[in-house]
Amino acid sequence: MSPATPRHADLLITGGRLIDPANNIDATSDIAILGGQVVAVGAAASAMTARRAIDAAGAIVAPGFIDMHVHCYEWVTNFGVPPDAAGINAGATTIVDQGSSGAWTLGGFKAYIADPAKTDVRAFVSINVAGALQGGMEGTTLHNPRMVDFTAFADIATQHPRLVRGIKCHGESGGFSHWGTEVLGRAAECGRALSLPLYVHTGELFPVDEASRPAPSSVMAQVVPFLKPGDVLAHVYSNMPDGIMSVHESVPSWLHEARAAGVLFDLGHGINFSFAIARKMLDAGIMPDTLGSDVHGDFCAYHDFSILDYSLIGGLNKMLGLGIGLPDAVRALTATPARVLGDPSIGHLGVGARANITLLREVEGSWSFLDSRRERLVVPRRLLPDLVVIDGSVITPDCGLLADVMRSDERPRGITRGSTLGTVLQRQEGS
Repeated sequence: MSPATPRHADLLITGGRLIDPANNIDATSDIAILGGQVVAVGAAASAMTARRAIDAAGAIVAPGFIDMHVHCYEWVTNFGVPPDAAGINAGATTIVDQGSSGAWTLGGFKAYIADPAKTDVRAFVSINVAGALQGGMEGTTLHNPRMVDFTAFADIATQHPRLVRGIKCHGESGGFSHWGTEVLGRAAECGRALSLPLYVHTGELFPVDEASRPAPSSVMAQVVPFLKPGDVLAHVYSNMPDGIMSVHESVPSWLHEARAAGVLFDLGHGINFSFAIARKMLDAGIMPDTLGSDVHGDFCAYHDFSILDYSLIGGLNKMLGLGIGLPDAVRALTATPARVLGDPSIGHLGVGARANITLLREVEGSWSFLDSRRERLVVPRRLLPDLVVIDGSVITPDCGLLADVMRSDERPRGITRGSTLGTVLQRQEGS
């Protein structure tokens, strides 16, 4: 033990398989936590005493998972999920709301969502001043060029630098049919001026002016020139004709060029995820850089999560089932999203890091997952979250939004059957 290492810790996690890609660790190792930070790893941690110890033998211990794509402006947007349901109770210690707030509505998001949450909540703020509001679907009202105010965005980014970590915008047929690339171009200008990354939705979303509908294969060709290194394209395995894969039978050349230039790709699982497209792209070497879930409620209802049949942990298990290695998947949930957020205190478990940890257990037994086309993927085992640690505090997740990956009797805590989340679980059991 070095002289700088304390002898006593608040928490000691022992015997787990530590996967920390940022520090090139994949080994059985102990972790010591004091004052909400990691103070020792490995032999130095093993030599310490602690007020509380957790035996993690047989479990996977990873830096706290970061979900790069959620919608959690609950009650203001009709589809926003509770932030802690999408965060600590779903196995993630940090979540990033994508575009639910705008410059005019970020104050409420901070006061009523981000600040009270136990989860570390960040935001990519919509380039339009209002955010998403009802469904976020009425593009001609909310997402037109008149709703872009560069000064207002710069003001909130300057006032709240920890919370505002990027810009949400869209590259899809609906918006392009009305205004071409004008809104996207303004978002790109704002991102370059403020040194903030863009997160670009792909795949038809807004109502299309059919008289000006762009050819599906032309949409991404219009998006890519606006991107800079570190910008993120969402929904990498979407089945939408104007999405990243579009109507091509093989991976388009622009995609390899964009990746080489530093553009990142988020799973952004959501409602258009396709196993068939994932297989084509994985065969071509296109893995997602981050594994955002795009967890949200029903766009056409109010505070209704009954359609939610995917999750961050479900996305992790699907990627493993499609052949991605566990260390690569953990990197996409930790080190890479932390780099996108520009926060060196998270995404790893080196000494001095925030003590944010996701602890997973493996459950043997066949389980079926479905994609948007109802194709079935059967896996022989699943990883489920057992514990999360955030800033040193240990939390047992209730897993209320994880019905796609676990039965109610596998959850650490029960949820009342009459609750909205309980209804989701009841509908999904026996998958």
